[in-house]
Amino acid sequence: MIIQRLDHIVLTVRDVDASCAFYARVLGMEVVTFAGGRRALKFGQQKINLHPAAAPVAPHAMHPTPGSADLCLITTSPMDVVLAHLAAQHVFVTEGPVPRTGAMGLITSVYFRDPDLNLVEVAVYGEVPS
Repeated sequence: MIIQRLDHIVLTVRDVDASCAFYARVLGMEVVTFAGGRRALKFGQQKINLHPAAAPVAPHAMHPTPGSADLCLITTSPMDVVLAHLAAQHVFVTEGPVPRTGAMGLITSVYFRDPDLNLVEVAVYGEVPS
């Protein structure tokens, strides 16, 4: 077996509407509805399915908990554009820009929290933080 890529991940959230609004506003993700009213956040060839904490969709993680995720999303935008956008959206950057190692090499990352306090990392390949 050869694994090609991630298709989707699941975030357990307290408020699906709040998560949809945040990820659409801050990260430009498309909110989609599927399978009888479930919602997800689509971007590129991937999506993030949202499960409400009060009623997680089976099967699910052993202990689905809001705020337990740590995501790294890659952007093609320069880091100064990312920082300006986050500031315009009133998103507090908890760390960064800092150098990190991504799946394909060195990245420059910034970190912030979503409404459930999940850690969201937005990174760009090919830039060195100043």
